[in-house]
Amino acid sequence: MNNKKRILLVEDDTNFGIILRDFLKMNEYDVVLAKNGMEGFEKFKKFDFNLCILDVMMPYKDGFTLASEIKVLSPDMPIIFLTAKSMKEDVLKGYKVGADDYLKKPFDSDVLLYKIKAILKRNKLSSAIESEETEFSFSSFHFNSKLRHLSFNNEKEIKLSPKENMLLKLLLIHKNDLMPRELALTRIWHDDNYFTSRSMDVYIAKLRKQLQKDPNVTINNIHGEGFRLIVK
Repeated sequence: MNNKKRILLVEDDTNFGIILRDFLKMNEYDVVLAKNGMEGFEKFKKFDFNLCILDVMMPYKDGFTLASEIKVLSPDMPIIFLTAKSMKEDVLKGYKVGADDYLKKPFDSDVLLYKIKAILKRNKLSSAIESEETEFSFSSFHFNSKLRHLSFNNEKEIKLSPKENMLLKLLLIHKNDLMPRELALTRIWHDDNYFTSRSMDVYIAKLRKQLQKDPNVTINNIHGEGFRLIVK
């Protein structure tokens, strides 16, 4: 079974398109290359994709137009724009049509890889947190994310704050695995900066205090990466 993420790459510079396609394939992505916006839209309708990388300036149909058409068919499709210009107006236009990120040519290919991974993780996280799963049992705890109730053994449940509630749900979705810091910040605080990061640390401390009743449940800090909710 092929579990590779499939990317639509639309780039009118043939040589650059082939080089970028081959680079992404070397990094375990399944890539479909199109040489203009019209061809890109036909291929988008033909295959299922996890992410699109679109050049902005292309003949027949530019990247902004193509992105708008893609969003009609698939509103949640992640899009990264590639551009030779970095005009503020173009960047803003890109975000208005639903871009997840923007890269100015020439760019570091490793930066592109990082952005792809971050966007795909964020989308996976959004799908998970918006799932209908609301009941979680772990060790001696029971958690209802819909009611925001956390209970320990037969004690009376406590009601978590909205941010505590969302944070605990994310930790449980990633139970015994890494919950990336930037994904939680983006999803819950809608921004990843120094102040929101410090705020999240405060809420992690609050959850630790609630969970310390059970020695089999701990929240570990993975320096520079995120947190792990470990349930023995």
